[in-house]
Amino acid sequence: MAGVSDADLKKMTQDERVKALGMTTEQLTGKSLYIEFDPDAHERFTYPWAPEVDYNKRTELDTDDLTTTEVNARIRELMNEGYGTIVLKNPRGKHSIGVGILSRLNLIIEGSTGYFGVGLIDGPNVRINGRVGWSCAENMMSGTVVVEKNAGSTFGAAIRGGDLVCRGSVGSRTGIDMKGGTIIVGGDTGALSGFMMQRGRLVVCGNAGKNLGDSMYDGTIYVGGEIKSLGVDAVKAELTDADRKWLTRKLTQYGLMPKKGVDHFTKIVAGKQLWNYDNLEPHEKKLIL
Repeated sequence: MAGVSDADLKKMTQDERVKALGMTTEQLTGKSLYIEFDPDAHERFTYPWAPEVDYNKRTELDTDDLTTTEVNARIRELMNEGYGTIVLKNPRGKHSIGVGILSRLNLIIEGSTGYFGVGLIDGPNVRINGRVGWSCAENMMSGTVVVEKNAGSTFGAAIRGGDLVCRGSVGSRTGIDMKGGTIIVGGDTGALSGFMMQRGRLVVCGNAGKNLGDSMYDGTIYVGGEIKSLGVDAVKAELTDADRKWLTRKLTQYGLMPKKGVDHFTKIVAGKQLWNYDNLEPHEKKLIL
């Protein structure tokens, strides 16, 4: 790069290198916000095709004899009819229930769901009065999802926004490839939780399994119980007053505030030793791995 030698770059910190290389002012290309949203035409940011729904307009849908495709199609039909609160009865552990909802909606699921429930959502508030299988709320963009019981592995995989809450315990790889938002676990989480985490916050009120935060790039993990072991490049950090205030507000919001407060939580962040992984010498890579 003109004006900065390789020797100078090596002496800089990561933040200094980013600024010197112009990455903070780089103009990114792609679909603009204006193309998807028109703030002049709407008072709130919604997709142009999103139906107008009334939360006070409520209906129930018995899913016992319906396929997953039929259930999801019926949800969209009800939303187009203006229903803002939909209660699903007898889900019977069906997979991929409530996926791809890109609008405001109160969705209440009276029972348990299977794999990939309520994934790819952007806006709805979901309450599941049962258990969920693998990859619940995968690629969630915004809204809230509250699971009253336990959850399977890869809970909140690649989540990008919103609040995802499990009042019970969850399986392994919780928050894998997490890119934003908040995941809160009232109980324990399994191994490799926070694996390759990039942004967002993962809160575990109970214990965490092996290799917590392995290869995390950024983001923050809070654990109220014991940590079996930390993963590669995951390190402990100081719990600040800002952390305490945020934890108190979030845990109180969902009724998960411990009686002893939040001072006992352990904070985990990225050590950032893998940020320049490709530039390491072979013997250095071996030490990290």
